[in-house]
Amino acid sequence: MRLGLLLGGGLFVLGLLSLFVGVIPLQPVDLLRDPAAWELLRDSRVPRTLAVVITGGALAVCGALLQSMVRNRFVEPMTTGTGQGAALGILFATWAAPEAGLLTKMAVASTTALLASVGFLLIIQRLPPTQPLLIPLVGLIYGGVLGAGVTFIAYQGDLIQYIDVWMNGEFSGVLRGRYELLWVAAFVAVLTYMAADQFAILGLGRTASINLGLNYEQVMIVGLLAISVVTALVVVTVGAIPFLGLVVPNIVARYAGDNLRRTLPLIASGGAALVLASDVIGRLLRHPFEIPVGTVMGILGAVIFLWLLYRPRSHAL
Repeated sequence: MRLGLLLGGGLFVLGLLSLFVGVIPLQPVDLLRDPAAWELLRDSRVPRTLAVVITGGALAVCGALLQSMVRNRFVEPMTTGTGQGAALGILFATWAAPEAGLLTKMAVASTTALLASVGFLLIIQRLPPTQPLLIPLVGLIYGGVLGAGVTFIAYQGDLIQYIDVWMNGEFSGVLRGRYELLWVAAFVAVLTYMAADQFAILGLGRTASINLGLNYEQVMIVGLLAISVVTALVVVTVGAIPFLGLVVPNIVARYAGDNLRRTLPLIASGGAALVLASDVIGRLLRHPFEIPVGTVMGILGAVIFLWLLYRPRSHAL
């Protein structure tokens, strides 16, 4: 309860900061006397804040789902090849059909992200269960190989300039009319909450899940589809954001336990708050210039990850 109130309060405060921090000065009093202030709020600040919240919440939820599916706390979509697979799909769509719209790129990216996720699951099935740290290590290597493939293909197609945009998330280009696909990611995240109990059982393993009456393959496919669609939408719209799906579910699990029905709303709120904080920090550190959220999140995520590794486990709140 205390964790939920803390996350909710932090998300509210950060959301207000996000509305009034930016290159163009905007104060609350300006809304009372300047019609242009309302246009700025409507066309730029509100869409950007909503995009940040949706991205953070959906990616954090996908991180929790993937950790439950592979039964390992040290994985997330951006470090197991899913994000790199989505970037590969965007690259292919851009190379094969430069005039393709966002929906086409999203469909191709979702397909390649799904294939990359399936490939990761097939690889880790051959790993010894007594060596859980091999799973994140293999995920990093697998994602690195896919990322290298993306870079090579982009170099051959003279598209190398797009790689940094796709692999380093930033929200400076988010305006009204250019982020609405992210609502699909929010809808998918809500659907996963409706199936939270099934994903929790999935975390018990294949044998236990089947013995409890769960359709293991069906739930696994649904989870993979959800993770792939959300990851592809985020990469297509704002780029990849590292560490988010790794650190947020672990922090929430330390304080609120492993009941996904209870913790998924906390995970979504925590992910949204962390990305909002990174976005606000990126806008303030070198004002009026911006540091991409992916860069800020990479630094914060690394620090938080080290804290998770070395801090003793706390009791649930």
